[in-house]
Order: sequence, then structure tokens, then C-alpha cells
Amino acid sequence: MTTIETVSFDLRVSYRQAYLIDVGTMVPEAFPNDHPEHPVGIIRVKDDKALLVTGLHTGKVGFSVAVTDHDPGADTDGYEDIVEISFRSQIGRVWLCEWAGERVHELPELSSGPGWYRLRYHAVNMDTGAEVNSSMDVVVDRYLLQIWPQSVSTPRVVKSTSHQLSYWRSAS
Repeated sequence: MTTIETVSFDLRVSYRQAYLIDVGTMVPEAFPNDHPEHPVGIIRVKDDKALLVTGLHTGKVGFSVAVTDHDPGADTDGYEDIVEISFRSQIGRVWLCEWAGERVHELPELSSGPGWYRLRYHAVNMDTGAEVNSSMDVVVDRYLLQIWPQSVSTPRVVKSTSHQLSYWRSAS
């Protein structure tokens, strides 16, 4: 039987950053480089930590995380940009953290415990979020992160329409 657990919340971002990390670990201290041969730009993984980039510099974005036991399929109709990358969890429980770990959002337990997972990061209105730059009251850009067990595979861009995704794919 297929299981999908989804949580949604407003995520406060600073410096366009949020982090997916194992429960109890620290947020990364440096902005990791993109994959050298297959850049995806808006999500970067290093040392079992993922950095997620938003369009909005400072403020509140809409965020959903869906944890499942299989590939749920990309929402190509609802989002403008979609990228994928592999991620390894050491303990099978992850948090989504705001800037510098100031606030954490508990997520559903990963379906296969410790091991390799695929992250599919969806974004809509990143360009508008970047133009607005700062918004504490109104959600401008929205994100969906899907997580399911999958062995290591090549990062890939599923859909790319925003200038923000193009920019971050070219930034090292």
C-alpha cells in the first residue's frame, strides 16, 4: 500500500535559505557548491545536509513536504521549476530548518529509515519572490519538497521556467 504523508506550513526565510537536515544535527556553515556536472541550482546537498533556495530573500514562503515510499510523480502543472537530487539520511528522521536553525519544522518519518532518498524540489513564483525581496505578511512564492527512498542517481532538472532557477544553476 502506498503511503504519502504531507505537512504544510509557512516557512520564514532569511538570505533565501532553508535546510533539510537529520534531526539533532547542525545547519551547514557554508553555502555548498552545486553538482559540477549536473547543476540543479536551487537545492544543494553536502555532508548529508540539503540547502534549499527560495526566491524571496527575507520573509514568509509557503512550504509543503510530502514523504512517501515511492516516487509520487512531479507536479508539472502546479509548479514552474522542478529539480531532483539524491540525499542520504543517517538516522531516517529529518527537520526543515529556518535560517541558522532558529526554528525547526518536524517532518514525517522517512519511509525506509536511514539511507538514500530522492529529493524533488518544486517552486512557483520564484521570480516574483525575488522582485518583492521581503514580505512578512503575504506569501508570494511557494515550494513543495517530495522525499522518497531511491538509490543514488544523477541530479536533474525536470522543469525550468524562472530566471531565478537559471541564475542559481549558473552560480557556483
